[in-house]
Amino acid sequence: MSETFAGFGESSGAGWRPCIVVVDFIVGFTDPATQLGADFTAEVEATRELLDIARAKGVPVVFTTVAYEPHFRDGGHFVVKVPALKLLVQGSTWTEVDERLARLPSEPLVEKKYASSFFGTPLASMLTSFGVDTVIVTGCTTSGCVRATALDALQHGYRVVVPRECVGDRSQAAHEANLYDIQTKYGDVVSFPEVRDYLSKLN
Repeated sequence: MSETFAGFGESSGAGWRPCIVVVDFIVGFTDPATQLGADFTAEVEATRELLDIARAKGVPVVFTTVAYEPHFRDGGHFVVKVPALKLLVQGSTWTEVDERLARLPSEPLVEKKYASSFFGTPLASMLTSFGVDTVIVTGCTTSGCVRATALDALQHGYRVVVPRECVGDRSQAAHEANLYDIQTKYGDVVSFPEVRDYLSKLN
């Protein structure tokens, strides 16, 4: 999708106090055998490489998961619309962060009920306490929780960076369409090497 429009798609750039938000790279989404899942091996591995650099640089990392109480009333109409979400019961293996990302005990896990990592969660206040100016969004899915998180990060006043190799979707068409939309209006969709080099140069 190469169509562009005048006045759209400028770079908002990245600051010098980033945080990596890893959106829903949990077992229920990264196991392709589940109704919710797909093979995100390449995206998980690329994200792990960024996390290793971030950890060495002292860059904060926050993970998110989706988890519901067994009655699912906390999921409202979202669970009605997407009944496959009923896999994600609090305390189940499916809500755990993919072990390939080696989440550290010091890295917060934000539990959410809806698409955006900000909606109904303490993420915004966490980022404020970290002194963050840039949110690097990784995870899945591009057309759902990644896009919603990127939009809300912008609306909370952060620069938004999305490394394209670190996000994925069940649908390649949806993936590309939403990367285009994010780049056009909400954040900078850039290559993995660009973000890797950016992190490596942080003091």
